[in-house]
Amino acid sequence: MEPSTEYLAFEEKVKKTIYIDNLSPQVTKAVLENAINQFGNVKDVQFIPTYFASCGVCAALVEMESAKQAEEIICEMGDSPLMISGMPRPVRARKAQVEMFEDRPKKHQRTIVCRWMDPSHQNFELAKKIKDLTKKHAAEAQYIMELQVKEEEKLHKQQSETLQTNYRKYELIDGAQADGNVNRLKAEYGIKLNDR
Repeated sequence: MEPSTEYLAFEEKVKKTIYIDNLSPQVTKAVLENAINQFGNVKDVQFIPTYFASCGVCAALVEMESAKQAEEIICEMGDSPLMISGMPRPVRARKAQVEMFEDRPKKHQRTIVCRWMDPSHQNFELAKKIKDLTKKHAAEAQYIMELQVKEEEKLHKQQSETLQTNYRKYELIDGAQADGNVNRLKAEYGIKLNDR
């Protein structure tokens, strides 16, 4: 059974799309477009839900003009942090997968049937172990994401404090030059400064 024309066009879109996760909830569509436009032309940005939404992180699918641009961005973001609104963000980028798109067309007309497993079934214990292991992995991943969010908040606070400190220094320097204190200090201590 051959895939439909609609599905083939969708597969081309997937090749041109990158998946970016670990985004801060403050990142908007416009902010993400501006950040990614450094590398190539963004066609579309679509935010998608994540399993770690309770940790305050987001994910997005970013469609580029070509598959080559998408690959270059993935390589670039693997080597250096993405700058969003002047701040480095430890985001991750990888190729988008077909399953990430909620509006994906059906490849073939087929149905999936789910059934409850009888506890007396021979594979019931195995299925239960897989379910418990999945829950454990989800809890571990959520804990790691919480640690990453705390690190991001700490980094944001440090950068804000540094920015405010530098701003106050420049205000002090401008104030000292404006009221003539610099000239009095130069004269009193015999300092010669080169005027630029």
